[in-house]
Amino acid sequence: MLQTFQESFARLATLDREVVAIAWLSLRVSLSAVAMGLVLGIPAGALLAVAAFPGRGVLVGFLNAFMGLPPVIVGLVLYLVLSRSGPFGALGLLFTPNAMVAAQAVLATPLVAALTRQVVADADAHLGEQLRSLGLSAPQRALALIYDTRFSLVTAALAAFGRAISEIGAVLVVGGNIDGHTRTMTTAISLETQKGDLSLALALGLVLIGIVIAVNAVASLLRGHAARAYG
Repeated sequence: MLQTFQESFARLATLDREVVAIAWLSLRVSLSAVAMGLVLGIPAGALLAVAAFPGRGVLVGFLNAFMGLPPVIVGLVLYLVLSRSGPFGALGLLFTPNAMVAAQAVLATPLVAALTRQVVADADAHLGEQLRSLGLSAPQRALALIYDTRFSLVTAALAAFGRAISEIGAVLVVGGNIDGHTRTMTTAISLETQKGDLSLALALGLVLIGIVIAVNAVASLLRGHAARAYG
């Protein structure tokens, strides 16, 4: 066990090329998916919080349910859609990083939308009447409340990133875990553990934990700075 830890730290200390490549691909895929989730989920969640229309409660229920989508099912559906016989098979996206981004985005978007809806709904309870008195439409009120709660929405971004970077089921199905092409930290950890290369698996695990801690630390610093600046 001690030797395994020593080998893992040695690979990290020497910036092992394989570890760096896998970590960089994982980070690039996850950040791209989170960006897509924020672009789609924040406006959708905010509109759902302020707009009144028939069936809104049912839609909120579905949105909350989609937060718990099984990743492997998302991967299977995307596999069928992106396979050669699927409607988007001609794009050739299956077993590429772009397919992995799409899978993680599908998982991240409902999470972002649901958390945004809750944050904006709480803000609307305090500011909604004032905004309506100004004659603002629902999209305008949603935009104003997004701006007002922008620092609180960092939590939604962190939650989405945490789900994306730790995902294995969906990216394994649509990415194929191809060495040097679609192998992420989570799929590599699973594979290398099964192969018995525990030093590489542990090194990747340490990198994964480090990335998550670093992202959360940066977000906390930004929120603290914003609180002091606008407090």
